[in-house]
Amino acid sequence: MTALPPSDTREKQVLTVSELTALIKGSLESSFSDVYVVGEISRCVRAASGHVYLTLKDENAVLPAVIWRGPASALRFEPREGTQVVAHGSIDVYAPRGSYQLIISWMEPRGLGALQLAFQQLVEKLEKEGLFRKELKRPLPPFPRRIGIVTSPTGAAIRDIINVISRRFPAVELYLLPSRVQGEEAAPEIAAAIDTLNARRPDLDVIIVGRGGGSLEDLWPFNEEIVARAIRHSAIPIVSAVGHEIDFSISDFAADVRAATPTEAGEIVVPDQAELRERLRELHKRLGRALAATVELGRRQLEAITSRFVFRHPEAAIRERAQRLDDLLERMKTLAAHRLSLLREAALGSGRRLEALSPLRVLERGYSLTFATDGRLLRSVAGLSTGDRIASRLHKGEILSQVLELKENGKPKAGEPKREA
Repeated sequence: MTALPPSDTREKQVLTVSELTALIKGSLESSFSDVYVVGEISRCVRAASGHVYLTLKDENAVLPAVIWRGPASALRFEPREGTQVVAHGSIDVYAPRGSYQLIISWMEPRGLGALQLAFQQLVEKLEKEGLFRKELKRPLPPFPRRIGIVTSPTGAAIRDIINVISRRFPAVELYLLPSRVQGEEAAPEIAAAIDTLNARRPDLDVIIVGRGGGSLEDLWPFNEEIVARAIRHSAIPIVSAVGHEIDFSISDFAADVRAATPTEAGEIVVPDQAELRERLRELHKRLGRALAATVELGRRQLEAITSRFVFRHPEAAIRERAQRLDDLLERMKTLAAHRLSLLREAALGSGRRLEALSPLRVLERGYSLTFATDGRLLRSVAGLSTGDRIASRLHKGEILSQVLELKENGKPKAGEPKREA
């Protein structure tokens, strides 16, 4: 069934889509030109143009929103999904899509200040990079000669630092590089001042960066990333002295040493000349006592040495040593003679044993040695044949013979002709 238009359509105003959208746009934008909205960020994209597109939601609805580049760059924190925020702005109708969105001019986290959240976010980021690692911290020189200072030339901090250093160690040279320490331009100036001191005064022993107390907004330049990186990249050790003792800034984490106040910074970087003088006096006393004790010990040792018999009667000591030398020589002669006698007896014994084993002694008892013609000592008839010539050595003389018959174990050798009787 087709629905029929009202019979009086010609009497009604018919609007185009654009006309209707324009009416809605005008109505919404005039009615919601200054609104505050609470919601959770569910989607957030930062475009290359610098604009931030996000969606705010609660349990029942969603609201598209956009932060143009200018307000987005002024945010003190980085919008992230899941963050509860309070946003201020106006409703805008985007005619090409027939949708509306919130144009945000200001936004901060709900329940947590934007500065505090930005502080936490930057600390997390730089910690992950390792910018606060303990091994990067450098020790301060114990006796600096030149100190650089980055702070306001008119603030209380510079007066406190100069007063403390002048009182404690006036011989040091101070170099002030003025910088703003509050406001939007302060952070770039502080970072530039640190870079300038490193470039122009590399002979500085330490740099103090800081300011006196104030609110979180006042101290914020020392929580900027540009300052933290300049501190960490400095070739000169840096002391951060920002605010009061309870105040902590990101520059404190990045610096080599944190001072609770500018006054404490002055106390940290230089020794106290009064304490040094007192210490020198004490060391002088200790040195005097040590020298006196050493001299007294030496005197006693010298007295003990000179009181010995050898020093009172040196000729007696020499005679005693000469007598001991004579005794040692006599003992050496006796020992040498005894040793020689033992070696002689051992040699004679060895000779007698060798002589007893000599085959010549065996020959004296009536035995003989028989050799083949090639000089080989004969131990059996093996290798001999009848008719071979042999030589027999007696104790006195030698007999040359010819083999007439060979026997083994009383029997003729096998293979030899039997000799007729």
